[in-house]
Amino acid sequence: MQSLQQELAAARSRIIELEAQLKSNSQNSSKPPSSDPPGAPPRPKGKRGKRKRGGQQGHQGHFCAVPDHVDRVHEHRAPRCEHCAAELVAPGEVTEAYVSHYVYELPEIQPIVHEHRCLELRCPACNGVTASGLPQGVPKGHFDASVQAMTGLLRGELRQSVRQTSAVMTQVLHVPMSTGMVAKTQEQVSRVLAAPCEEALHHAQAQERANADETSWREDKKKAWLWVCVAGLVTVFLIHASRGAKAAKALLGEGFQGILTTDRWASYNWVEVTHRQLCWSHLKRDFKKFLDYGAEAKRLAEQLLCQTRRMFRLWHRVRDGTLSRKEFQLAMKPVRRRIEALLEEGTALSCAKVSGMCKEILKLRQALFTFIDMEHLDPTNNAAERALRFAVLWRKGCFGSDSARGSRFVERFLTVRATLRSQQRDLYSYLKAACTASLQGVSAPSLLPASAPSVPDVLLAA
Repeated sequence: MQSLQQELAAARSRIIELEAQLKSNSQNSSKPPSSDPPGAPPRPKGKRGKRKRGGQQGHQGHFCAVPDHVDRVHEHRAPRCEHCAAELVAPGEVTEAYVSHYVYELPEIQPIVHEHRCLELRCPACNGVTASGLPQGVPKGHFDASVQAMTGLLRGELRQSVRQTSAVMTQVLHVPMSTGMVAKTQEQVSRVLAAPCEEALHHAQAQERANADETSWREDKKKAWLWVCVAGLVTVFLIHASRGAKAAKALLGEGFQGILTTDRWASYNWVEVTHRQLCWSHLKRDFKKFLDYGAEAKRLAEQLLCQTRRMFRLWHRVRDGTLSRKEFQLAMKPVRRRIEALLEEGTALSCAKVSGMCKEILKLRQALFTFIDMEHLDPTNNAAERALRFAVLWRKGCFGSDSARGSRFVERFLTVRATLRSQQRDLYSYLKAACTASLQGVSAPSLLPASAPSVPDVLLAA
């Protein structure tokens, strides 16, 4: 009889776990919204209010300002008077008032082609012939810095395939470029970006605050991972074959001493727990998952979610400046005690899934509320997740990299793109300046913020 009761209890637990798996969606797990089944609950809508989509009344359009230059002026005269309908055949008196309408036109694109003739000179003394060489700054190939930068922009920023890039360069820009030359030019841009990206990596590893995350990638049709670290105004990416601690150390540096914000993935556990902040968006999803594991787990989840919502309301007031940090710390004391007490209660639940997750969270207890005591620290890992969105869209189109060289281009271009966007610097101008510097044999422009101290040479050599 006792064995039957044990089997029945195990069967019920298994049924609850399987039903919970069926209810798994983007709101209670790490699944993307695109994987939600038809029966999944609708995603919560943002606070749009009653405003309609599009520009609001009084919004100034982007093209309202006067252009920097006008190439041609066309004057138009009305044929008849709008008051008496008289024909305005003879030139009428022109008032000073007029309405300007600006129209932008693209000219026929014709690249500037330079012919470099390396002359052979005969020596008047010995009658020997000396061949001339190309001077410093002239590309050994057929494309200068502007073409290299445009190729990198098409491949990276616009996420065009090699064949599409070849078509745009050849048919639109009239620069003949085969698919093989696209790949070769992409590799040239990648080598140009190597040094500034290495400098950016060392800079990010030395910062006091960092957000890290990872997403799946493919390299040569094999599983790989794209890692990201957001440290202030510098964002760096690395593609690694592993999702383990080795890859995390390569990204953050083995001697990382800053405060790291991540999810609960075990690869970050080598960082001291006192130097970590767990992402509360992930924890909130974990608590929502508890709702599907029976009545007692549901009661626990509802109380945890209630305290989480209270915590975020207080945090939003701190972020908006309507609540001082001291007031926030005082108001969070009972919330913090209640959440920890609820997690302790969760460890004693009969559902192994819920109790096990509560135990795992409590192992990182000291990383739950670091943001309360540390200024300029967010309770979520949104910074790293936002940085990965562009890469995820790129992955959907290209399915990863075909080689290690392709992976280096992806991680370097993503590093340059994200870092320049955070500093409000122009991407194409930077790519062109970096390629020009390479042709001239000088260092590429730095990706570091203007106020950032230079990275010591000893670190770059490490």
